[in-house]
Formats: sequence, structure tokens, C-alpha cells
Amino acid sequence: MLKADELQVQGLDAVSFSLNGGECIAIRGPSGSGKSLLLRAIADLDPNEGRVFLDTAERGAMSGPLWRRQVGYVPADPGWWDDRVGDHFADWNAAIPLLTRLGLGAEAKDWPISRLSTGERMRFALVRALLVKPKVLLLDEPTAPLDAKLAGSFETLIAEELRKGLSVLWVTHDAAQAARVSSRCLVLDNGRVREMAPS
Repeated sequence: MLKADELQVQGLDAVSFSLNGGECIAIRGPSGSGKSLLLRAIADLDPNEGRVFLDTAERGAMSGPLWRRQVGYVPADPGWWDDRVGDHFADWNAAIPLLTRLGLGAEAKDWPISRLSTGERMRFALVRALLVKPKVLLLDEPTAPLDAKLAGSFETLIAEELRKGLSVLWVTHDAAQAARVSSRCLVLDNGRVREMAPS
């Protein structure tokens, strides 16, 4: 379980919530309302106040890299540090079944990062994050660059991971998607954060 206790980031009121194992909470709000800032605060990538727990362990008691292995973050614009796709995966063979589910093949190992579309980058980033086997996954508009078919495949894959116990915070502008993927919704607007049922 992930628990935020009076977590505060610049521009947002303090927020407290709990995310259970196998649960997805959608995060919605207008552009610029702080959705990405909230995810980055939970991942401890930006200055923030308050406390965050994973099960009984407080975030401050862990190193940043250890925290982010357990609380994985997939940003809207994923980062890359080598020239080829395969260089970003410790075990390419383990990645292939997941990549295939998302319309990508084994031959992508030798693709240069520079040739990737935004949607391909997002799919590779998701698989990269899943292979680390985090307990919690923070997703920032993951299907925005995907067509409807690929977005459906993405949602199905995440649903399977939820059934295995993964917990997900999912930023989306799409109310219909929020209703499909989540059981609860945090809505950000004018610095305020409120919880409501997805609709």
C-alpha cells in the first residue's frame, strides 16, 4: 500500500490518500493543474513536503534509487540515455512478450532512439518500468500518443498487472478512460485536490 500523508508540492494544497495493492486511482484535472507535479512529488523527483509510505516504510528512510525501483514513474516524455533501444533493457528476451502485446517486435532492439515516435517511446518506457517489478506505478498520460487499439492493449496489460497486485496512479484527461481503469479519482483544480468516483 502507498500512503501519502499531507503531501504538498508547490501550487497544490496538501493531499492525503491511500492506494491499496491491486488498485488504480485516476488523477484528473485541467492542463497546468499540477497532475504531473503530484506524481513527481510522490516519486521524490521534485521538492515536496509531507510524508509518503510504502507499506510500513517511510520514503525518507530509503535512498532515491531504491524508492523509485519500488515506486516506478513513467513520465509523459520518457528519458533515454543510450542510442539504441536494446541498451535500455537489462534483459531484452524478458521484454519481448510485453513488447509484442503492445505492437512492437524483437527487431526493435537495434532501433536508434532517434527514430522512435512518441507512442513508441511511451510503450518502450512502460515495458521498461514493468520489468523492474515495482509495487506502485505512476503513469503520466500514458495513452495520449496512442491510437484507440494500442490504448486498449495498454489498458488490458495494466489491468492484468493490477490483478497481480500492482498499484497504479494514472493521470488521464479522458473521463471514459478513468472510469474504465480506476476505482477512485483524484481531481485537481485551482490548487485543490478532491476525491470522487470516476465517471
